[in-house]
Amino acid sequence: MSLIGEYITYVRDVRRYSPRTCDLYADVLKEFSDFCEGKIPESLSTSMIRSYEVHLLDTKKEDPRTVNLHLSVLSGFCKYLMKDGRLQSNPVRMVSRPKMEKRLPVFYREESMRDYFGRTEHDASEDNLELLTGGDKVSRELYSRRLSRLIVSILYSTAVRRSELVGLTIGSVDLSRKVLRVRGKGDKTREIPLVPSLCKEISLYLQSVELMEGRVRPVSDPLLVTPGGARLYPVFIDRVIKRELGQVAGITGRKSPHVLRHSLATELLNEGTDLNSIKEMLGHSSLAATQVYTHNSIEKLKKVYVNAHPRAKSGGKNGD
Repeated sequence: MSLIGEYITYVRDVRRYSPRTCDLYADVLKEFSDFCEGKIPESLSTSMIRSYEVHLLDTKKEDPRTVNLHLSVLSGFCKYLMKDGRLQSNPVRMVSRPKMEKRLPVFYREESMRDYFGRTEHDASEDNLELLTGGDKVSRELYSRRLSRLIVSILYSTAVRRSELVGLTIGSVDLSRKVLRVRGKGDKTREIPLVPSLCKEISLYLQSVELMEGRVRPVSDPLLVTPGGARLYPVFIDRVIKRELGQVAGITGRKSPHVLRHSLATELLNEGTDLNSIKEMLGHSSLAATQVYTHNSIEKLKKVYVNAHPRAKSGGKNGD
Protein backbone atom coordinates (compact mmCIF):
# COMPACT_ATOMS: atom_id res chain seq x y z
CA MET A 1 0.00 0.00 0.00
CA SER A 2 1.28 3.50 -0.84
CA LEU A 3 1.94 6.08 1.87
CA ILE A 4 -1.11 8.04 0.73
CA GLY A 5 -3.32 4.94 0.83
CA GLU A 6 -1.96 4.11 4.26
CA TYR A 7 -2.78 7.61 5.52
CA ILE A 8 -6.32 7.55 4.10
CA THR A 9 -6.89 4.20 5.84
CA TYR A 10 -5.65 5.81 9.07
CA VAL A 11 -7.97 8.84 8.92
CA ARG A 12 -10.87 6.58 7.96
CA ASP A 13 -10.44 3.76 10.49
CA VAL A 14 -8.61 5.46 13.37
CA ARG A 15 -9.63 9.11 13.15
CA ARG A 16 -13.12 8.08 11.95
CA TYR A 17 -13.35 10.80 9.30
CA SER A 18 -16.44 10.71 7.10
CA PRO A 19 -16.25 9.05 3.65
CA ARG A 20 -16.66 12.47 2.03
CA THR A 21 -13.69 13.88 3.97
CA CYS A 22 -11.56 10.83 3.18
CA ASP A 23 -12.31 11.23 -0.53
CA LEU A 24 -11.39 14.91 -0.32
CA TYR A 25 -8.08 14.11 1.41
CA ALA A 26 -7.28 11.43 -1.16
CA ASP A 27 -7.94 13.84 -4.06
CA VAL A 28 -5.70 16.54 -2.55
CA LEU A 29 -2.83 14.13 -1.87
CA LYS A 30 -3.10 12.60 -5.35
CA GLU A 31 -2.93 16.05 -6.90
CA PHE A 32 0.20 16.87 -4.87
CA SER A 33 1.71 13.49 -5.79
CA ASP A 34 1.11 14.16 -9.49
CA PHE A 35 2.71 17.59 -9.11
CA CYS A 36 5.88 16.15 -7.56
CA GLU A 37 5.86 13.11 -9.89
CA GLY A 38 5.10 10.65 -7.12
CA LYS A 39 8.27 11.38 -5.16
CA ILE A 40 6.84 11.02 -1.64
CA PRO A 41 8.12 11.54 1.00
CA GLU A 42 11.23 12.95 -0.74
CA SER A 43 9.26 15.92 -2.11
CA LEU A 44 7.81 16.91 1.24
CA SER A 45 10.06 19.93 1.63
CA THR A 46 9.33 23.59 2.24
CA SER A 47 10.52 24.60 -1.24
CA MET A 48 8.37 21.98 -2.99
CA ILE A 49 5.27 22.89 -1.01
CA ARG A 50 5.83 26.59 -1.77
CA SER A 51 6.08 25.69 -5.46
CA TYR A 52 2.85 23.70 -5.16
CA GLU A 53 1.12 26.66 -3.51
CA VAL A 54 2.21 28.95 -6.38
CA HIS A 55 1.01 26.31 -8.85
CA LEU A 56 -2.43 26.25 -7.24
CA LEU A 57 -2.74 30.04 -7.06
CA ASP A 58 -1.18 31.14 -10.34
CA THR A 59 -1.55 28.19 -12.72
CA LYS A 60 -4.79 26.64 -11.56
CA LYS A 61 -6.27 29.96 -10.35
CA GLU A 62 -7.61 28.35 -7.18
CA ASP A 63 -9.04 30.67 -4.54
CA PRO A 64 -7.19 31.13 -1.21
CA ARG A 65 -9.71 29.00 0.68
CA THR A 66 -9.04 25.99 -1.57
CA VAL A 67 -5.27 26.50 -1.35
CA ASN A 68 -5.48 26.61 2.44
CA LEU A 69 -7.43 23.37 2.38
CA HIS A 70 -4.67 21.71 0.34
CA LEU A 71 -2.02 22.96 2.77
CA SER A 72 -4.02 21.74 5.77
CA VAL A 73 -4.33 18.25 4.28
CA LEU A 74 -0.61 18.17 3.50
CA SER A 75 0.18 19.33 7.04
CA GLY A 76 -1.88 16.49 8.52
CA PHE A 77 -0.14 14.02 6.21
CA CYS A 78 3.28 15.30 7.31
CA LYS A 79 2.36 15.02 11.00
CA TYR A 80 1.34 11.41 10.39
CA LEU A 81 4.71 10.65 8.76
CA MET A 82 6.57 12.40 11.58
CA LYS A 83 4.83 10.22 14.15
CA ASP A 84 6.32 7.15 12.50
CA GLY A 85 9.75 8.73 12.06
CA ARG A 86 9.47 8.85 8.28
CA LEU A 87 9.74 12.64 8.25
CA GLN A 88 11.89 14.80 10.52
CA SER A 89 9.77 17.96 10.57
CA ASN A 90 6.60 19.44 9.13
CA PRO A 91 7.61 21.60 6.11
CA VAL A 92 4.11 23.06 5.75
CA ARG A 93 4.63 25.06 8.95
CA MET A 94 7.27 27.17 7.17
CA VAL A 95 4.97 28.08 4.26
CA SER A 96 3.00 31.34 4.42
CA ARG A 97 -0.65 30.76 3.67
CA PRO A 98 -2.70 33.01 1.40
CA LYS A 99 -5.05 35.37 3.20
CA MET A 100 -8.72 34.43 3.05
CA GLU A 101 -11.66 36.74 3.06
CA LYS A 102 -13.66 35.82 6.13
CA ARG A 103 -17.06 34.42 5.15
CA LEU A 104 -19.77 35.17 7.66
CA PRO A 105 -22.39 32.48 8.32
CA VAL A 106 -25.69 32.87 6.48
CA PHE A 107 -28.77 32.31 8.62
CA TYR A 108 -32.56 32.33 8.35
CA ARG A 109 -34.60 34.86 10.29
CA GLU A 110 -36.72 33.57 13.14
CA GLU A 111 -39.90 34.95 11.59
CA SER A 112 -39.26 33.07 8.34
CA MET A 113 -38.88 29.77 10.18
CA ARG A 114 -41.97 30.53 12.27
CA ASP A 115 -43.88 31.02 9.01
CA TYR A 116 -42.64 27.63 7.72
CA PHE A 117 -43.61 25.70 10.85
CA GLY A 118 -46.99 27.42 10.99
CA ARG A 119 -47.80 26.46 7.40
CA THR A 120 -46.71 22.84 7.82
CA GLU A 121 -48.17 22.20 11.27
CA HIS A 122 -50.87 19.91 9.89
CA ASP A 123 -48.26 17.66 8.24
CA ALA A 124 -46.85 16.79 11.67
CA SER A 125 -50.16 16.46 13.51
CA GLU A 126 -51.93 13.38 14.83
CA ASP A 127 -54.96 14.04 12.63
CA ASN A 128 -53.75 12.24 9.50
CA LEU A 129 -52.08 9.24 11.17
CA GLU A 130 -55.14 7.08 10.63
CA LEU A 131 -54.84 7.68 6.88
CA LEU A 132 -51.43 5.99 6.78
CA THR A 133 -52.44 2.49 5.80
CA GLY A 134 -49.47 1.29 3.77
CA GLY A 135 -48.02 1.77 0.31
CA ASP A 136 -50.95 3.50 -1.41
CA LYS A 137 -50.45 6.90 -3.03
CA VAL A 138 -52.21 8.92 -0.31
CA SER A 139 -50.22 7.23 2.46
CA ARG A 140 -46.92 7.84 0.71
CA GLU A 141 -47.74 11.50 0.13
CA LEU A 142 -48.76 12.07 3.76
CA TYR A 143 -45.70 10.21 4.97
CA SER A 144 -43.40 12.22 2.70
CA ARG A 145 -44.81 15.48 4.05
CA ARG A 146 -44.38 14.32 7.65
CA LEU A 147 -40.81 13.17 6.98
CA SER A 148 -39.85 16.41 5.20
CA ARG A 149 -41.20 18.54 8.02
CA LEU A 150 -39.36 16.43 10.63
CA ILE A 151 -36.06 16.72 8.74
CA VAL A 152 -36.36 20.52 8.91
CA SER A 153 -37.50 20.38 12.54
CA ILE A 154 -34.57 18.28 13.73
CA LEU A 155 -31.96 20.27 11.80
CA TYR A 156 -33.35 23.61 12.99
CA SER A 157 -33.99 22.56 16.60
CA THR A 158 -30.79 20.63 17.28
CA ALA A 159 -28.25 22.10 14.79
CA VAL A 160 -26.93 18.61 13.94
CA ARG A 161 -24.84 18.23 10.82
CA ARG A 162 -26.31 16.54 7.76
CA SER A 163 -24.06 13.50 8.23
CA GLU A 164 -25.13 13.27 11.87
CA LEU A 165 -28.79 13.33 10.86
CA VAL A 166 -28.19 10.46 8.44
CA GLY A 167 -26.52 8.44 11.21
CA LEU A 168 -29.31 8.77 13.79
CA THR A 169 -31.04 5.56 14.90
CA ILE A 170 -34.23 5.07 16.86
CA GLY A 171 -32.03 4.41 19.87
CA SER A 172 -30.44 7.86 19.46
CA VAL A 173 -33.64 9.42 20.82
CA ASP A 174 -34.44 9.28 24.53
CA LEU A 175 -37.96 10.68 24.74
CA SER A 176 -38.17 10.12 28.51
CA ARG A 177 -35.14 12.34 29.12
CA LYS A 178 -35.87 14.57 26.09
CA VAL A 179 -32.37 14.25 24.65
CA LEU A 180 -30.81 13.25 21.34
CA ARG A 181 -27.53 11.33 21.37
CA VAL A 182 -25.43 12.30 18.37
CA ARG A 183 -22.21 10.75 17.11
CA GLY A 184 -20.24 13.53 15.49
CA LYS A 185 -16.82 14.21 14.01
CA GLY A 186 -14.00 12.09 15.36
CA ASP A 187 -16.56 9.56 16.61
CA LYS A 188 -17.36 11.84 19.57
CA THR A 189 -20.80 11.48 21.15
CA ARG A 190 -22.76 14.39 22.58
CA GLU A 191 -26.27 14.85 23.95
CA ILE A 192 -28.57 17.60 22.68
CA PRO A 193 -31.75 18.64 24.52
CA LEU A 194 -35.07 18.22 22.71
CA VAL A 195 -37.97 20.62 23.17
CA PRO A 196 -41.33 18.94 24.03
CA SER A 197 -42.89 19.83 20.66
CA LEU A 198 -40.06 18.07 18.81
CA CYS A 199 -40.35 15.02 21.09
CA LYS A 200 -44.03 14.78 20.18
CA GLU A 201 -43.29 15.19 16.47
CA ILE A 202 -40.66 12.43 16.59
CA SER A 203 -43.03 10.13 18.49
CA LEU A 204 -45.81 10.63 15.93
CA TYR A 205 -43.34 10.11 13.09
CA LEU A 206 -42.18 6.79 14.58
CA GLN A 207 -45.82 5.70 14.74
CA SER A 208 -46.27 6.67 11.09
CA VAL A 209 -43.32 4.48 10.01
CA GLU A 210 -44.72 1.49 11.91
CA LEU A 211 -48.10 2.01 10.25
CA MET A 212 -46.46 2.22 6.83
CA GLU A 213 -44.24 -0.82 7.35
CA GLY A 214 -46.67 -2.84 9.45
CA ARG A 215 -44.06 -3.78 12.06
CA VAL A 216 -42.39 -2.61 15.25
CA ARG A 217 -38.87 -1.48 14.41
CA PRO A 218 -35.82 -2.27 16.59
CA VAL A 219 -33.83 0.58 18.17
CA SER A 220 -30.93 -0.14 15.82
CA ASP A 221 -33.01 0.88 12.78
CA PRO A 222 -32.43 4.33 11.22
CA LEU A 223 -34.52 7.03 12.88
CA LEU A 224 -35.54 8.56 9.55
CA VAL A 225 -36.26 6.55 6.42
CA THR A 226 -37.33 7.38 2.88
CA PRO A 227 -40.85 6.52 1.68
CA GLY A 228 -39.29 3.30 0.35
CA GLY A 229 -37.99 2.38 3.81
CA ALA A 230 -34.28 3.07 3.17
CA ARG A 231 -31.91 5.12 5.34
CA LEU A 232 -31.71 8.78 4.34
CA TYR A 233 -28.75 9.93 2.25
CA PRO A 234 -27.19 13.42 1.83
CA VAL A 235 -28.70 14.31 -1.56
CA PHE A 236 -32.17 13.31 -0.34
CA ILE A 237 -31.84 15.70 2.61
CA ASP A 238 -30.55 18.53 0.40
CA ARG A 239 -33.53 18.14 -1.93
CA VAL A 240 -35.97 18.19 0.99
CA ILE A 241 -34.49 21.41 2.41
CA LYS A 242 -34.55 23.18 -0.97
CA ARG A 243 -38.14 22.12 -1.58
CA GLU A 244 -39.44 22.86 1.92
CA LEU A 245 -37.82 26.28 2.29
CA GLY A 246 -38.21 27.28 -1.35
CA GLN A 247 -41.59 28.93 -0.85
CA VAL A 248 -40.96 30.52 2.55
CA ALA A 249 -41.23 34.29 2.67
CA GLY A 250 -37.93 35.92 3.52
CA ILE A 251 -35.77 32.96 2.49
CA THR A 252 -34.24 33.89 -0.84
CA GLY A 253 -30.61 32.79 -0.50
CA ARG A 254 -28.93 29.43 -0.14
CA LYS A 255 -31.14 26.68 1.24
CA SER A 256 -29.11 23.98 2.95
CA PRO A 257 -28.94 21.91 6.14
CA HIS A 258 -25.86 23.86 7.23
CA VAL A 259 -27.70 27.18 7.10
CA LEU A 260 -30.31 25.74 9.49
CA ARG A 261 -27.41 24.86 11.80
CA HIS A 262 -26.12 28.43 11.56
CA SER A 263 -29.61 29.77 12.23
CA LEU A 264 -30.02 28.01 15.56
CA ALA A 265 -26.52 29.01 16.68
CA THR A 266 -27.30 32.65 15.85
CA GLU A 267 -30.63 32.57 17.71
CA LEU A 268 -29.09 30.98 20.80
CA LEU A 269 -26.38 33.62 20.87
CA ASN A 270 -28.91 36.41 20.45
CA GLU A 271 -30.89 35.03 23.39
CA GLY A 272 -27.83 35.24 25.62
CA THR A 273 -26.57 31.64 25.52
CA ASP A 274 -22.87 31.52 26.35
CA LEU A 275 -20.44 30.47 23.63
CA ASN A 276 -19.22 27.39 25.48
CA SER A 277 -22.75 25.97 25.64
CA ILE A 278 -23.26 26.63 21.93
CA LYS A 279 -19.88 25.02 21.21
CA GLU A 280 -20.93 21.84 23.03
CA MET A 281 -24.29 21.70 21.27
CA LEU A 282 -22.72 22.14 17.81
CA GLY A 283 -19.99 19.62 18.53
CA HIS A 284 -17.18 22.05 17.73
CA SER A 285 -13.71 20.96 18.80
CA SER A 286 -12.60 24.52 19.57
CA LEU A 287 -14.22 27.75 20.69
CA ALA A 288 -12.71 29.57 17.71
CA ALA A 289 -15.09 27.75 15.37
CA THR A 290 -18.07 28.94 17.42
CA GLN A 291 -16.97 32.57 17.75
CA VAL A 292 -17.75 33.23 14.09
CA TYR A 293 -21.43 33.47 15.08
CA THR A 294 -20.85 36.54 17.25
CA HIS A 295 -21.02 38.81 14.19
CA ASN A 296 -24.74 38.22 13.90
CA SER A 297 -25.36 39.79 17.30
CA ILE A 298 -23.99 43.21 16.31
CA GLU A 299 -27.46 44.57 15.47
CA LYS A 300 -28.75 43.49 18.85
CA LEU A 301 -25.70 45.09 20.49
CA LYS A 302 -26.42 48.35 18.66
CA LYS A 303 -29.99 48.40 20.00
CA VAL A 304 -28.81 47.76 23.54
CA TYR A 305 -26.22 50.51 23.14
CA VAL A 306 -28.74 53.06 21.87
CA ASN A 307 -31.25 52.24 24.62
CA ALA A 308 -28.81 52.05 27.50
CA HIS A 309 -25.73 54.18 26.92
CA PRO A 310 -26.06 57.74 28.36
CA ARG A 311 -24.30 59.45 25.45
CA ALA A 312 -26.21 57.41 22.85
CA LYS A 313 -29.53 58.44 24.41
CA SER A 314 -28.53 62.11 24.40
CA GLY A 315 -27.31 61.97 20.82
CA GLY A 316 -23.69 62.38 21.91
CA LYS A 317 -24.31 65.66 23.76
CA ASN A 318 -23.40 66.64 27.30
CA GLY A 319 -20.47 64.33 27.64
CA ASP A 320 -16.94 63.53 26.52
